[in-house]
Amino acid sequence: MSESRNIAVTVNGRRHEATVPVRVTLADFIRHQLGLTGTHLGCEHGVCGACTILLDGHSARSCLMLAVQADGHEILTVEGIAPSADVLHPLQEAFRDNHGLQCGFCTPGILTTLIELLRDNPDPTEQDIRIGISGNLCRCTGYQNIVLAALDAAKRLRNSPLPAARGEVERT
Repeated sequence: MSESRNIAVTVNGRRHEATVPVRVTLADFIRHQLGLTGTHLGCEHGVCGACTILLDGHSARSCLMLAVQADGHEILTVEGIAPSADVLHPLQEAFRDNHGLQCGFCTPGILTTLIELLRDNPDPTEQDIRIGISGNLCRCTGYQNIVLAALDAAKRLRNSPLPAARGEVERT
């Protein structure tokens, strides 16, 4: 018989309480119990970055964490990046406008990684962005348009600051 625990997490600004088996990964909890399928599972070893979420404002590989470890924490997934259901975040707009994605499998992890990077470094260089996304693997784009999109997003955010993404933890 599998042991379970009650957890409470805030995901994209919304509190969730659930009973989860102690061996369920955070990625599986997000995808299967919460129905937020934007968090992708690639390698399930923490190498590809497709499952990257923000946990209390910091990048985390949700495939390497257990759901019970997230108890009491705040999580931001790709679904919570946009400030509302009908308005894209400037990062999402920049990806669209600069062709920063192709198949889209890696995109959720890259976007959440870049949310943290652009929050902490609002005026990054191309090298800063390349280093920042170095833990996210993309097989389609060659990264050039991703970097261009991130630079464009940084400029957009500097010129027109936007409230934090839904559910994003502000750093003080």
